[in-house]
Amino acid sequence: MKRTPEETLRRVLKVSRLDGWSVAIFAGGCSLVSLAFGDPVGVSVGLLVTLGGTLEIRGHRMLKHGNADGMRWLVRSQLVVLATIWAYAARQLLSFDEGYLQEQAIPAIRDLLAALGIDLDETLKQVDLSIKDLVPLVRRAFYLLYGGVMAVTLLYQGGLALYYRRRTAVVAQALTAPPAVTAPFSPNDHGKLVN
Repeated sequence: MKRTPEETLRRVLKVSRLDGWSVAIFAGGCSLVSLAFGDPVGVSVGLLVTLGGTLEIRGHRMLKHGNADGMRWLVRSQLVVLATIWAYAARQLLSFDEGYLQEQAIPAIRDLLAALGIDLDETLKQVDLSIKDLVPLVRRAFYLLYGGVMAVTLLYQGGLALYYRRRTAVVAQALTAPPAVTAPFSPNDHGKLVN
């Protein structure tokens, strides 16, 4: 079923309001958490993603006020979020440090578990693993995590950018269409309204 331009506009307004506010609030919260932990990269990423959400909110408001240029803001907002998350994930993928994992992270985990009364080597032995097996396993999980983040972001933000882009002409048509004119009320209609 094909939507009318007015229905498409209403749908775009609904999607952009929900997505823009969700992104801005979530990323803003992540920025604050990163700030609390003293993570400047996390703060920067959070602020850039928050910017993407606010650009979408701006585009939404422009459309509500009849300005078709709001569609460009909606597309750009998705590209800002996509580029930011991809840059962060690529940075993380390139920063995997096997030496740090072996020399610092695993001993720290071993000490933490020992303080809780858990022997890391025994625990690994129960699942037929050793410390040597742990590094490739963590590396694989690390790449799957950030590769997955990139894939999901491409599908969601990229898909939303295409969604907005493909509806730009229809939304512009809805915003420039003359308002529907209703027939004036006549005295003869009074009886029809009462019955």
